[in-house]
Amino acid sequence: MLYHFSEVSDIQVFIPREKQNRAEFPAVVWAIDEEHEYSYYFPRDCPRIICKKTDTLSDENREKFFKHSDADIIVTVESSWYPSIMNQTLYRYQFDDTTFELFDPTAGYYISYQVTKPLHIDRMDCLMERLFKKGIELRFTPNLYPLREAILTSNFKEFGIHRFNNATKV
Repeated sequence: MLYHFSEVSDIQVFIPREKQNRAEFPAVVWAIDEEHEYSYYFPRDCPRIICKKTDTLSDENREKFFKHSDADIIVTVESSWYPSIMNQTLYRYQFDDTTFELFDPTAGYYISYQVTKPLHIDRMDCLMERLFKKGIELRFTPNLYPLREAILTSNFKEFGIHRFNNATKV
């Protein structure tokens, strides 16, 4: 199954759209697979950094990014987003995957060039609990910039940076 997450509860049809930050990219409907859906258990504009532990992780990066954690996935958000995350309700739209093609296997992104109707809509509350049930560690920090810089100046590759334009400016 593939999913699309939204704060809107009543989308009847998904029409391919151009991505604002990728003008050269064609209009598509975006979806995510079940394995990676946790990365969308947040308010849409919430900046977050996701680090994933893999078998190929170097000792240096294990020490730098996963010290004091047994979790394979760590999501870090800014502390100011805590109330929004606690109170957020999301809607998970389920799609038939036949018109979708894999776009990014690392992130679990799929795209479709066709108008898509959801098969089912799930209301999702208690987002932090959902993360915890998946064994994901959630960290809060006053500012994401130091973690972002540490990642970008390392050779660590298993990360995702979402909505960083909304992070607190330093």
